[in-house]
Amino acid sequence: MKAAAPTTIRLHRASRVLELGYADGRRYELPCEYLRVFSPSAELQGHGLVEPMLVGGKREVNIAAIEPVGRYAVRLRFDDGHDTGLYSWDVFEQLGQHREKNWARYLERLAEVGMSRDRDVTKLAALPRKYIPSAP
Repeated sequence: MKAAAPTTIRLHRASRVLELGYADGRRYELPCEYLRVFSPSAELQGHGLVEPMLVGGKREVNIAAIEPVGRYAVRLRFDDGHDTGLYSWDVFEQLGQHREKNWARYLERLAEVGMSRDRDVTKLAALPRKYIPSAP
């Protein structure tokens, strides 16, 4: 079954949230950071990956532009330059329905490798051993 097209797509720039409204009354509020790190682009999804490529440092990312693609999707252009993912209505439906589970797993994965949601933070644990200074 194909997902229904949203009847409204509204970007709240200040709060960095994309709001999707549907004819049946459903509403999804999807943070820009969430949409960016779960981009459907081949760059992040890869070929046959179980989970998308892990991307950190996107806490402050915003959407610079929303461009319609036919009657089935939009292209989100993020202010960090990423613009290769097409967000079909099916993708939005999956991201909306599974937001809590996806987000919890994303935070877990970041913690596992010592990455941060902040772009200017590099945790020492995330660096390869050769870059960690030895204690005197």
